[in-house]
This record gives sequence, structure tokens and C-alpha cells, in this order.
Amino acid sequence: MSSTPTTTPTATTTQIYRVFIKATPEAIWEAITSPEWTARYGYRGPTEYDLRPGGPVLIQPSDQMRTMGMNEPVGDGEVVSADPPHRLVQTYRLKFSPEMTDEGHSTVTWDIHPEHDGITRLTVIHDVTDRPVIAAVVSNDEPLNQGGGGWAWILSDLKSLLETGQSIGG
Repeated sequence: MSSTPTTTPTATTTQIYRVFIKATPEAIWEAITSPEWTARYGYRGPTEYDLRPGGPVLIQPSDQMRTMGMNEPVGDGEVVSADPPHRLVQTYRLKFSPEMTDEGHSTVTWDIHPEHDGITRLTVIHDVTDRPVIAAVVSNDEPLNQGGGGWAWILSDLKSLLETGQSIGG
């Protein structure tokens, strides 16, 4: 009798998203780290940061999520390092399902770099090594009305809000 070895593939992935925004690095930093701003774009969950190393990061549910019964933070993490308005490194965990929660924290790096003519390059690097559930969620290309969007949606909405004062999410 022969046995076939079974292996479980592991996802080793770093996802990189880049957007150019006609805004100052300071404005982008404020939009990323202020709950008043984070409640206005993406999935509308106000994110609270204690920007000291080791400080907590709490992603609160949006009003729409609260109507669905989500009343606790829907994500959490901790600040690894902060260099305003240039770089923020944080851990990140979404808690939309037991599978997401069980994968633990991944690492997100926000790099903010001034270019020219009032344009700033924002790069988000998300290390989702061995976290296939969160990797699929944040790179999601499902239709927006089915909960899709991920980082591409969040950054597009952030860009629109900073450049026009209007969110593309309504």
C-alpha cells in the first residue's frame, strides 16, 4: 500500500498598492490616522490610532455595519513605528469571521512620499504571508455591491475624497 504525502500550500504574499494624490503628505497622514477622516472613505469604519510604538489601532464598525449587528471593533492592531507624515507601520487584523481572526495580525506599511507639483505618492505594502483569507479579502476584485474592493477601493476613495472633497462611495 502506497501513501501519497499531503501538503498544505502556504500563501507567501506581499501586496503593494500605489496611488498618486494631489495633496500634501500632511493631509494624507491626517486622512490615514484620524478617525474623523477614516469614517469618510473606504468602508467608513473610523480607525483610532495611538501613534506611539506599541499603541493600539482599533477599527470601529461603520454605521452600516452597526445596522448589521456589528458593534465591537471590526479590526485591531498595533503601531510598530510612526514617522509623521512619511511612514506608518502597523499590525492589522480584521475580525469579520473566525477564519480572519484566527489568522492573526499581518503588517501594513504606509509610505508617503512627496513628488512634484503638489503630488504625493502613497504606497501601501501589506505583508499577508501565510494569511490566505486576509490576502483574498484585501485584494478582492468582487463587485462592490457584494462587499468587494479591498485596498484598491479604499485608496481610490481616499484619493477622490482628498482631491475633490467627495467620496466615490457616496
